[in-house]
Amino acid sequence: MTASTAMGMKQLFDDASSTYTYLLWDQGTKDAVLVDPVDVQVDRDLKEVDALGLKLKYGVNTHAHADHITGTHLLKQKVPDMKSVISKASGAKADIYLETGDKVSFGAHHLTCKATPGHTAGCMSYVSDDEKFVLTGDALLIQGCGRTDFQGGSAETLYESVHNQLFTLPDDCVVYPAHDYKERLSSTVGVEKTTNPRLTKTMPEFVDIMKNLNLSYPKKIDVAVPANMRCGVPDVE
Repeated sequence: MTASTAMGMKQLFDDASSTYTYLLWDQGTKDAVLVDPVDVQVDRDLKEVDALGLKLKYGVNTHAHADHITGTHLLKQKVPDMKSVISKASGAKADIYLETGDKVSFGAHHLTCKATPGHTAGCMSYVSDDEKFVLTGDALLIQGCGRTDFQGGSAETLYESVHNQLFTLPDDCVVYPAHDYKERLSSTVGVEKTTNPRLTKTMPEFVDIMKNLNLSYPKKIDVAVPANMRCGVPDVE
C-alpha cells in the first residue's frame, strides 16, 4: 500500500505477536527505513527490500517492546551499513538516539519524531513529512491504546501524549499502529479522536479504565525487554 503519492510504504505483519512492521522508502533514491522489525521476520523483510531494489538505511523502533525481540541486531549483521534508531528516553542501546522534533531522513523524505510516553517512558511516534500518516507504536492503537502497568508506564502521561501530540494532527492523518489483534490495518486521527472507547473519556475516567484492565503478564516480557534494551541482542550465558 502507498501512504502518500511520494513515499512508498509496505505494511507487514507478524502473526505470533500481532506486530506491524513498516517498510518506508523514497521512490526516487530507493533509500529506506524499517520501523518495528521483528527478529523472526528479518529474512522476510530483507526479501521485500531486495525485491523493491531498496537501500536500507535505518532500523527504527517506536519503543522497547515487551512482546517480541526487535530485528535490529540481526538486520545490522546482514546489512552492515544500516543504523539502529530508538528514542533516547528508552534507555535502550542503538546507533542513533532520537528526541522530540528530530527527523529520520531517507532520500528526499523524513519522519518527524514526537515523544509519546505513557505505554513506556520511551515511546516515540513518527509523523510523515506531509502529515498524511503517523506511526503510533503502542501509544495509540485502533480503538484502544497500549497498557500502562509496566516499563515506566503511566496512564496520565499516555493520555496527555495522545491528546497533545497525536490528536492535534490533521483529522485525515492515517494512524498506523504497532499492533492490532482484529486484522484491522489502520484508522485516522479524526476517527480515534471521536470514537476511541478509552481516549474519548476524561483523564480520571481513562486512568480508572487503565487501572482495571486486569491484563495477563506478557509471555515474552522477561526475554524480550532485556534483549530489546540491547538493540535485539539475545541473552548469552
